[in-house]
Amino acid sequence: MSDERRFGDDEQPCLSVRHLTKRFGAGCAHCLDPAAQLERNVCPRCKTVHAVRDASLDVFPGEIVGIVGESGSGKSTLMKCLYFDEEATGGDVRALPCGNGAANLLTLSPQHRRAVRNTVFGMVYQNPYLGLRMDFSSLSNIAEQMIAAGGRNVGAMRGRGEELLSRVNIPLSRASCAPRLFSGGMQQRVQIAKALSNNPPILLLDEVTTGLDLSVQASVLDLIQQIRRDSNVSMLVVSHDLGVIRMLADRTLVMLDGRVIESGLTDQILEDPQHPYTQQLVYSLL
Repeated sequence: MSDERRFGDDEQPCLSVRHLTKRFGAGCAHCLDPAAQLERNVCPRCKTVHAVRDASLDVFPGEIVGIVGESGSGKSTLMKCLYFDEEATGGDVRALPCGNGAANLLTLSPQHRRAVRNTVFGMVYQNPYLGLRMDFSSLSNIAEQMIAAGGRNVGAMRGRGEELLSRVNIPLSRASCAPRLFSGGMQQRVQIAKALSNNPPILLLDEVTTGLDLSVQASVLDLIQQIRRDSNVSMLVVSHDLGVIRMLADRTLVMLDGRVIESGLTDQILEDPQHPYTQQLVYSLL
């Protein structure tokens, strides 16, 4: 992709995704043709839903890449495939921290996939109920992630949990409280703390500000920026809100009907959108 931001001529992407596809249905001779005309992302003949169609992207070390698009565009399904919440139909996904990018993560065994989920990626869901055990304490939620990665030292896990809760501005007096007792913004911050527990090099953030009040959105976005400054973590951020992407992302991909229809530096996307759908998105902000 010619418009990719590169941080050094010889620097490799920490996450490389090529030709990722996700279908709900078997497909047919018509819709399996890459040039097939679909009704949005649905095959008019066999009714297979092509949620993600031939998506490719790179994320470089310390970079934030945004994916923007309307509901049903495929952006969240793409994220779920990367985190193995959904089984991708096809494609090639490589992460530099995982065997120096030697293996396609989509072909790994279930055991190896769990290890990647627990050490390479950190996930923050739009719905905190997907990322947290709401009746466990905040500390226990963080410890659970560390135990899944092989942690066994209770004292070390407690210390790490308290450090992370402080970092995301959760008072330690609330560390033993269950997330169900927290506001939506606090729940998202606990999710972020849990995602950071094993120092993953790549964070996946799926609509993390949706449904939050504007002031709470601002605090969550500030936290994300602070984490990037302090830890140099790479991030893939999904949002339907181009304002969020404008604040966070170095580069942006625009998705529509399962396809990446435009990509480039975020400033370029905002100042000179090429695709009519991207133009519509940008002009809606004005």
